[in-house]
Amino acid sequence: MHEPVLYESHSHTPLCKHAIGDPEVYAAQALERGLKGLIVTCHNPMPDGFSSAVRMLPEQFDDYLALVERARVAYAGRLDVCLGIEADYFEGYEPWLEQQLAATDFQYVLGSVHPQLGEYRKRYGNVDPVVEYRTYFDNLAKSAETRLFDCLAHPDLIKNVAPDAWDPEVIMDDIRRALDRIAVTGVAMELNTSGLYKRIEEMNPFPAMLVEMKERGIRVVLGADAHTPYRVADDYELGLDLLMECGFSEVHVFKGRTSSAIDMTVARASLIPLYSAPGASA
Repeated sequence: MHEPVLYESHSHTPLCKHAIGDPEVYAAQALERGLKGLIVTCHNPMPDGFSSAVRMLPEQFDDYLALVERARVAYAGRLDVCLGIEADYFEGYEPWLEQQLAATDFQYVLGSVHPQLGEYRKRYGNVDPVVEYRTYFDNLAKSAETRLFDCLAHPDLIKNVAPDAWDPEVIMDDIRRALDRIAVTGVAMELNTSGLYKRIEEMNPFPAMLVEMKERGIRVVLGADAHTPYRVADDYELGLDLLMECGFSEVHVFKGRTSSAIDMTVARASLIPLYSAPGASA
């Protein structure tokens, strides 16, 4: 058996109202998959009722800390359970995020732009999907430029908002410009395997974007965006294979908000195969 080296770097809790299972159950699955650790990254609380239907409320944050700590203690010596957060970037809320992230000892901070949210649609929605795509990638670059985040989650999520109109060639220059800006910041980007279960059935981001990321030296972190325990490390083998096809030789993991590189072949060999449960990711 190969030494565990990988983490599930993107997982949720029932506090976000669209995930099931407490962190201990996710941790059990992580052990079965041969992982070294689990980073819990539930959706951060936001003020003013911002998308409150899909995230914990501010007054539930202590409950979140308790859930992760309980799993950390339960799996001490067997699995490294870490406190993380998936924090929304939305222009105007930077002071809230700065205070929130500085007040807690997070091990990993994922930054997300969620173009499907009502607040986002109200501010940035456009009848022309190409305009929406361009706005999204500009916002993605802006999120990196805040330097608030370690990594950017599911970085082409916009393609699932208007999938029938999605044509990456039309906006590839916009994507390249956004990646140029992101590369300057040093912020990593995620390969999110849950894209296989979304409206456009491919990982986020798509292969051509991964190639552009590789050319700019952008680090990549692998995450399954698990909203149910069986999806912990789901499709990691396919994700690592895709990264290698796109030219990557290393994948990164974060601990203490600092990344370390893992050789791709070592990462691939460390996984314990499991039969995937049927069904889609939340």
